[in-house]
Amino acid sequence: MVVPGRRRPRRVAVPGRLGLVVIHTGDGKGKTTAALGLVARMLAHGGRCAVVQFVKERRDAATRLLRHPRLHWHCVGGGFTWEAADPTHLRLACETGWQLATDCLSDPGYDLVLLDELNIVLAAGYLDPEPVLAALAARPRTQHVAITGRHALPELVAAADLVTEMRPVKHPFDRGLPAQAGIEF
Repeated sequence: MVVPGRRRPRRVAVPGRLGLVVIHTGDGKGKTTAALGLVARMLAHGGRCAVVQFVKERRDAATRLLRHPRLHWHCVGGGFTWEAADPTHLRLACETGWQLATDCLSDPGYDLVLLDELNIVLAAGYLDPEPVLAALAARPRTQHVAITGRHALPELVAAADLVTEMRPVKHPFDRGLPAQAGIEF
């Protein structure tokens, strides 16, 4: 929307790079939901997307909604929790997810790669941040990457082009209401 009396901002191209690294982090709700909105938007523009979910188990509702021939969805987490799960199992799952992620990040055919909950995996020490930063830097120059999860590492934030921090202001959980289908899952 153009406000009368205001000039529309000029778009400035960054030489040598078109793809963005977008991070959704923070303690608030909506990080994955926002990133899936990017996926839906890219698909609507005819793009090809990949999703690698590091923690969450595959949800039928989201996969039914986003079933698309140009979307490749990989779920390696199985819904595990950090406290209850076997650390060896977690590390292997994260390494499997990272191998899928590096395959996607090196494929120039993907316009957008979503690395869901990667921030948590890095913050917990299940993956080394150096190969992640290297893969982001080496990806095809037009490829966008969205990364979600709490506790984004400072070095990942520094490497990003856009960072949004979700912050909780009010939530139905605070009043004892359970998770709602279509809202929390």
